[in-house]
Order: sequence, then structure tokens, then C-alpha cells
Amino acid sequence: MSDILAENLSGKSVMGSDGTELGLLYNITMDLKSGSLHNLIVEPDEALPSNAIDFDVDEAGRFLVPVNRVQAVKDYIVVKR
Repeated sequence: MSDILAENLSGKSVMGSDGTELGLLYNITMDLKSGSLHNLIVEPDEALPSNAIDFDVDEAGRFLVPVNRVQAVKDYIVVKR
């Protein structure tokens, strides 16, 4: 995957590999010492049933998508479901 600036990801739509619109990228967590990325924090799409998601959820109800599930970043961030 080529380099992408974080500022270009803010607010980008996140879609499952099955075509399901998951929501918008809210933030990204990382380890400050190593610089490794951990999770995409996704603000869920309002029309998406919460039981249709197999990701962990934070205290605000946002999805925690491990970065190793990211398959592509173009018009959407595509994550493996």
C-alpha cells in the first residue's frame, strides 16, 4: 500500500469488503513509542443495525477496526469483514 497522509483520511467513508457502509472514520489509535497503528475508530452509519457488526465498540458506540483488516484506501476505506 502506498503512503497516505492522515489528513486525507479524516471523515472518509469506511466500507466493509461485503459492500456494507460502516460509517465515517473518526480517528486512528497508535502506539506512541513504536509508531504502530492499532485501530480505526469509525463513527457508525445511523442506518446500520448494531447487531450486523463484528467489531469491538468503544464507550461512545464507535467501532474499533484493527488496522490489519484494512484492504484498500481510495474513495472509501475498505475493511475485511
